[in-house]
Amino acid sequence: MIRRVLAPLLAALVLVTGAAQAAQATGYRYWSFWERDGGTWTYATQGPSLARPSDGDVQGFRFAVSEDSKDAARPRGAAQFAVICARTPAQDGKKRVALVIDFGTAADAPSAEAPPSRRTACARVAPDATTAEALAAVAEPLRYDTNALLCAIAGYPRKGCGEQVSGAGEPSSADKGSDKGSEQAADGDERDSADGPSLGLVTGIAVVAVLGAAAVWQARRRRT
Repeated sequence: MIRRVLAPLLAALVLVTGAAQAAQATGYRYWSFWERDGGTWTYATQGPSLARPSDGDVQGFRFAVSEDSKDAARPRGAAQFAVICARTPAQDGKKRVALVIDFGTAADAPSAEAPPSRRTACARVAPDATTAEALAAVAEPLRYDTNALLCAIAGYPRKGCGEQVSGAGEPSSADKGSDKGSEQAADGDERDSADGPSLGLVTGIAVVAVLGAAAVWQARRRRT
């Protein structure tokens, strides 16, 4: 009898616990760098400060929260060189690079910031220019950290650089030591309290339900 009582409750507990663990999954909020290969985007194997595109290449940037390069969000929308560079004629001693800059969605934006609209640009630069130089020609101001990580394009975002965030889109506990992390984490705490009980509380309730069911069964058994 006890197995019949506990089995569904334990199953529910496993599901709730699994959901709680999934909610703790973390990612990083950053600008990912992409190269256009035919009709698809491929994650760049070099950083923009090292990559040297050829004339006619299409490259893209996407701001989003991603766990790693395998699940990184790709730039959205059309990305044809002929369209992006249609109004930028070829010039001797220069190359043209088509750039797609996708500022992402509101869900991935840092606290109190709104992503600008996606844009495209045709950079006409020196033949040996890097992608970073092409980007600087059309989308300043750029911001980098001390490790040369690209932090902002066209001034977005205003703060932060590759910070780790929780599954809810807010900085994780690992970043709460910094001023920006503490400020954003506080905003996330306010939202959590307003949205209702946390998964941790639900998990605790499920545990109490399991133990309570067992106690009731034992009490009835003793009476019989």
